[in-house]
Amino acid sequence: MSDVDVLVLGGGSGGYSCAIRAEQLGLSVALVEEDKLGGTCLHRGCIPTKALLHTAEVADSVRTSEQVGVSSTFGGVDARAALDYQSKVVAGLYSGLQGLLERPTIDIVHGTGHLTASRTVSVGDRDITGKSMVLATGSYSRTVPGIELGPRVITSDQALTLERVPESVVVLGGGVIGIEFASIWTSFGAQVTVVEALDRIVPGEDEWSSKQLGRALKKRGIDLRVGTTVDVVQETDTGVTVALSNGDVLATDIVLVAVGRGPRTEGLGLTEHGIITDRGFVTVDDNLTTSVPGVYAVGDIVAGYQLAHRGFQHGIFVAERIAGRSPIRVDGDVIPRVTYSHPEVASVGLTEQATKDKHGSVTSSVYDLGGNGKSRILGTAGGVKVIRAGDDGPIVGVHLVGDRVGELIGEAQLAVAWEALPSEVGAFVHAHPTQNEALGEAMMALSGKPLHSHT
Repeated sequence: MSDVDVLVLGGGSGGYSCAIRAEQLGLSVALVEEDKLGGTCLHRGCIPTKALLHTAEVADSVRTSEQVGVSSTFGGVDARAALDYQSKVVAGLYSGLQGLLERPTIDIVHGTGHLTASRTVSVGDRDITGKSMVLATGSYSRTVPGIELGPRVITSDQALTLERVPESVVVLGGGVIGIEFASIWTSFGAQVTVVEALDRIVPGEDEWSSKQLGRALKKRGIDLRVGTTVDVVQETDTGVTVALSNGDVLATDIVLVAVGRGPRTEGLGLTEHGIITDRGFVTVDDNLTTSVPGVYAVGDIVAGYQLAHRGFQHGIFVAERIAGRSPIRVDGDVIPRVTYSHPEVASVGLTEQATKDKHGSVTSSVYDLGGNGKSRILGTAGGVKVIRAGDDGPIVGVHLVGDRVGELIGEAQLAVAWEALPSEVGAFVHAHPTQNEALGEAMMALSGKPLHSHT
């Protein structure tokens, strides 16, 4: 006999969205969470980092206020006050989530769960069995073998609770996490160096985006060391010494290890009960079903983009599958990505290289934000790059660099997901003056009808 219709292990983005949707569809749910509901995104990721990024944006605005006719004096960033602001934002959302999950057929079980059968989880002295089980245990901050964490060598988890502004920081990793923290600390007044083993920062983005962002960050004073690895990190009472593969030695206040996140699947009892994993990620089919019938996996433990909005969609999809519906599968190629640095990077769909690999030929157009009125008002550089398959195919990728361009990704996602032609999107009337016009201008240029740009 099953205790519930749906047993969810993990209360982060993928887990709680699955629980809510399953309850809405008339299913009974048990949701097991060892920490606070909301997971990494709410407590150690998306929300707290974006709160600090907002503090950073305000700091930059104060520094440059004279340029727009506002007299002000920048007195520095109070790190403890910034953390208080961050905590209030998180606390408000956490309270709202707790209330949202107070539903008669959702049983919230607090504790660490471990599989004792294919669809049974042991939590303390309680065993819970579901007709279906959903694994949603999230991710953790990866570390680098040979580099020991300490008071001055930290991951993003510790960075979110740092009660002072460091004098200098060496960030190991030029991906999304590393670049966002590099941007925060630069705005706070620290001297930042980013060390990336690959030949460019944000290597998952289109090469054009990487170059645009790199130029902007260097202009802000960030030292970018690409194609470089770390040999030794030595912590002392007063700082950290970082020896690089090119022979350089950096002396710094803090080292941030930001080499990505790994799936939290170890020690759950998955393989003992037939659930196949690969490098820690749970192996699933197109319906997010594992190697064991009736057991699903969602979110960061499934290989692919580790993003909260991907987890939300996974959770909803699986709940509807369990309820007997036929939801649309989650297509990884149309999941939007945003790096919330200053400036931002946003993208959806394929890069230019991936388009060449998939379609054989590619046509692209770049519209510079220098020609966009709202971007000039905001004082941001950057651009919009639109990619189509072949000479006359649909839009397969959109890449944006500039302040606030993350807010443009919705229209870009619709264009890619619906396989629209550039001429179709270019025909939309975009409000003036908005940054959204830049997307329309890029589409018009790609369809051979440029207005404020040259082909």
